[in-house]
Amino acid sequence: MSDEITPVASGFVARLGERTFPAALGPDDQVVLFSEEELDGFESASGYWRRTVAHPELEWLVLIRTVGAFGGEPCVVLDEDEDGLHIAYTGHSGMKAEALGYWMVDHGAYEVVVPREEVFSIRIERIPVP
Repeated sequence: MSDEITPVASGFVARLGERTFPAALGPDDQVVLFSEEELDGFESASGYWRRTVAHPELEWLVLIRTVGAFGGEPCVVLDEDEDGLHIAYTGHSGMKAEALGYWMVDHGAYEVVVPREEVFSIRIERIPVP
């Protein structure tokens, strides 16, 4: 893994005007934007500020996630700590996942913690939300 790419948690990010914000999807084509500082149009919410906007008001909305490959199979990086990378299998074979040492956390969902150097082709994906 390149030291230039630091794994990040997955999440939505939106662009409104000249600023980029962490975001969450709401009901009925609504998007909630978050800020650590008070901004016009944002309301206070337990130590942070938030604003709900309609999706069409945004310049763009993307899902950001860190992905890579472990054992030749695709994965998404969930977290990183002193034990290594906590990854989830994104392939299509439970048998392959189990053979690689993943454990089943839910039906069809597999996760494992592995040394950082065992995950290859790490990159940040920006998936546009239509």
